[in-house]
Amino acid sequence: MDENKKINRRGFIGSSSAVAAGFMIVPSNTIAGLGHKAPSDKLNIAGIGIGGMGKGNLAQMTSENIVALCDVDWGVGRNNVPKVFDTYPGAAKYYDWRTMFDEMGKSIDAVMVATSDHNHAGPSAHAITLGKHVYCQKPLTHSVYESRLLTKLAAKHKVATQMGNQGSSAEGVRLACEWIWNGEIGEIKSVEAYTNRPVWPQGLTAPTEIVPVPDTLKWDLFIGPAKMRAYNPAFHPWVWRGWWDYGTGALGDMACHVMHPIFTALKLQYPIHVIGSSTEVMPDCAPSAEIVHLTYPERKTSNGMKIHLPEVKVTWYDGGLKPEYPMNWPATRNQSSGVIFHGTKDSLVCGEYGTDPILLSGRVPIVAKTLRRIEGSHEQDWIRACKENPESRVPAASDFSVSGPFNEMVVMGVLAVRLQSLNKVLNWDGPNMNFTNITDEDKLELGETDSISAKEFAAELIKHTYHNGFTLPDMPV
Repeated sequence: MDENKKINRRGFIGSSSAVAAGFMIVPSNTIAGLGHKAPSDKLNIAGIGIGGMGKGNLAQMTSENIVALCDVDWGVGRNNVPKVFDTYPGAAKYYDWRTMFDEMGKSIDAVMVATSDHNHAGPSAHAITLGKHVYCQKPLTHSVYESRLLTKLAAKHKVATQMGNQGSSAEGVRLACEWIWNGEIGEIKSVEAYTNRPVWPQGLTAPTEIVPVPDTLKWDLFIGPAKMRAYNPAFHPWVWRGWWDYGTGALGDMACHVMHPIFTALKLQYPIHVIGSSTEVMPDCAPSAEIVHLTYPERKTSNGMKIHLPEVKVTWYDGGLKPEYPMNWPATRNQSSGVIFHGTKDSLVCGEYGTDPILLSGRVPIVAKTLRRIEGSHEQDWIRACKENPESRVPAASDFSVSGPFNEMVVMGVLAVRLQSLNKVLNWDGPNMNFTNITDEDKLELGETDSISAKEFAAELIKHTYHNGFTLPDMPV
């Protein structure tokens, strides 16, 4: 079968590779009944991107059947995919997720996606349209449009979803929300978040040296929907995080962990203003350090909340930059990443994953537990949701209904940094996904290239053009 065959139909052929291997995989819904799986049934899970984080995610899913494994690089480098193959010897092996869906789609119940950022949306979106549950690593997508698409597709097809920001399943995020909603720190008009990342190279000029592609790597499949460029080990493996075509820099990589308590506790949706600044702007690579300011409008207070939600400014720092600590910061508290909520009555501090929340006054609030506590791992919370009836399902902690809009917040920071040379606060129309004050006359200087249309450049960042035969499903109405 052609490895570059496009997904363009809902029907699939049977699992010829599985039959050839001497076994037949029976979809669990043939036992449990269409649309609902009894808790005792095991899901048939396919992994896409199985080195790195994917390896760890799969290790938390071994209560189920791991039936297929897909990765563009089968080498023994940093990803060490062969070891994962050895761990699941009965799983069918693929380079191209599209071929895997064509051959095994009827046998797969759920999909785990842990590829490079720019390859998250494609397999996730197509899996959802085929009725598959999806666990996708953070950042959920590479662009605002892709986030909106996954949010709407998941709602339409009623599948169980989860973004891989595991801190959202932890106790700390829940405590922070309950304290804030109970009015423990008063109204919040300013929040600061920061990380010490990147710990991979950023602020670089793209290499031009032509290097032979390793025999184990399908470089065209790694490139996926991005524009083709020659292979270089500066791009893969792992270091792709710092390159705009494939990653989202320190902001995209870490903000999904660090900023989750902000988005959740303050009931955020779309920002109205955004501006970014950074160290030297390179056309192909994320900067070494950056600051982003996002302004959110006043929000409606939910039932049971004892605070008003005024307009709030959220500031992000990375690359060694961080906010000035308040005067009463505990001398014994050392954290390289975290959040500071500045309230009118007190300040609340969270660690990197929303962990270990404290009030800087030293008080320990006694507040009713109103949020569901997660039993087991982040991955197991998703598996639980997969097995529940969609009409009565309790969503996973980072279900796409939440993590989709939240991820828009994260990649909006990337937009702000990449558009910073416009030297103005950008006004964002969230429902329509466009900047209202970027005009036809606005130009951008990218490196040593000629000036280009800022409006066209912004539009491409918001909704990428897909190349090399890769596609996305249509946006649901």
